[in-house]
Amino acid sequence: MSNEKQAGEIHSGGERDDRLKKLAELKKSGINPFPENSARTHSIIQTLENFGDLEAAKEKIILAGRIMIKREFGNLTFVELYDGTGKIQLALSKKDLGADEFKKFAKLIDMGDFIEASGTCFVTHKGEKSLMVAGWKILAKALLPLPEKWHGLKDEDERLRLRYLDILANPETKELFIKKSKFWDTARQFLAERGFIEVETPILETSTGGADARPFVTHHNALDLDVFLRISTGELWQKRLMVAGFEKTFEIGRQFRNEGMDAEHLQDYTQLEFYWAYANHEDGMELVEELYREIAKKVFGTLKFKIRGFEVDLGKDWERYDYQETVKKYTGIDVLNCSERDIKTKLNELNVEFDEKGFNVTRAIDNLWKYCRKQLAGPGFLVGVPKVVSPLAKADPERPELTERFQPIIAGSELGNGYSELNDPLDQAARFAAQQKLREAGDEEAQMFDHEFVEALEHGMPPTCGFGMSERLFAFLADKPARECQLFPLMKPKSRNT
Repeated sequence: MSNEKQAGEIHSGGERDDRLKKLAELKKSGINPFPENSARTHSIIQTLENFGDLEAAKEKIILAGRIMIKREFGNLTFVELYDGTGKIQLALSKKDLGADEFKKFAKLIDMGDFIEASGTCFVTHKGEKSLMVAGWKILAKALLPLPEKWHGLKDEDERLRLRYLDILANPETKELFIKKSKFWDTARQFLAERGFIEVETPILETSTGGADARPFVTHHNALDLDVFLRISTGELWQKRLMVAGFEKTFEIGRQFRNEGMDAEHLQDYTQLEFYWAYANHEDGMELVEELYREIAKKVFGTLKFKIRGFEVDLGKDWERYDYQETVKKYTGIDVLNCSERDIKTKLNELNVEFDEKGFNVTRAIDNLWKYCRKQLAGPGFLVGVPKVVSPLAKADPERPELTERFQPIIAGSELGNGYSELNDPLDQAARFAAQQKLREAGDEEAQMFDHEFVEALEHGMPPTCGFGMSERLFAFLADKPARECQLFPLMKPKSRNT
């Protein structure tokens, strides 16, 4: 069977059977095909960086890694070895290894196998830095072949399902996730340098809070009660910490929403949320603008991006998009002076799909806004958001029908959400009650009434700014679908013949 076959197709017969025979032969000859350790002395990158000195000293070193290419030329065999840090050529000669060891390597070792090789550095007549092998040892026998370099994993589902092979075959995929790690490290360091402390809050909750979303439900056997996977990264918990006397907290963690899947949205993903006592939404916008620029520079090395067809420059002055004015500009609807029927008619006119189940004025306004935001390149902040769609945000004292909420707008999407937090317990209780009515009427995304959180607010919470951003920001800056930016996105189990 050719290596051009996709790895997912090779689970029985053909090459796998051949490799199983080689595995049995290794064991029969007294060789453990899966030893517990390696005597490696150098990584490949260390070897290449110090190649001249190692070659001059004729120092014997031991490398370990996976065979990516194997070429045989009579009494010579050349191997490309990869260990995660780099690649190097190994040269094996029948003369230096001895006939038996050379034959055993040629017969029993395949591409994809992990081996250890000892030898000295030299440069071939073609100028390639190489290791002349004096001895070898198998570290792990691969029973399935790797995808062929140029044909590889073409089917998207297969590529995501076999992500480990995608990363192995495509350096750009590996680099993407190195950048993603740096993305979160940069955000963490940015906040830590400004006095924020990292906290951990519950993932299992008896009531969901902090967002409008449909939760996942599970059962807690020990306590015999149904619980929810959190839909925010500890919003109501971190506000309790403001009550407790903490001034600056943040959490980076997983959250879960049992909703639709598209290029921007996933059901489980990583989110950052911070809470800042004695600060308001204006302070938050200033900090977030600085944070986003820091991430762009340190992770991507630029402030200018091409995203979803938009040209975005994070270095320029960020705009302010007024919610009411923006929606009116693109749809002609005044969201503060219209009926649910007016919006529904306009949504149908604009060919905007929406879910009839639990549909209400809150959902209507939100769907209308989502149509409008797609017209905005950004960078900027959405402001002046109506209270009816912001149950946790402090009301604007000059226009109480609006809230002190802000959302970064980049390339037609909201890439974060923050506000001056509502700290009036009576107002919060009233808004929770209104949300609960929407929920009882069929809106599964409406928020639950959290009595214990209201009780915490009654003990007093200082003025606070809260903000959250998810890994969607990374996906946008990388200009890739959200699923592409998860190492192992959730996939339907693959049916197999038994």
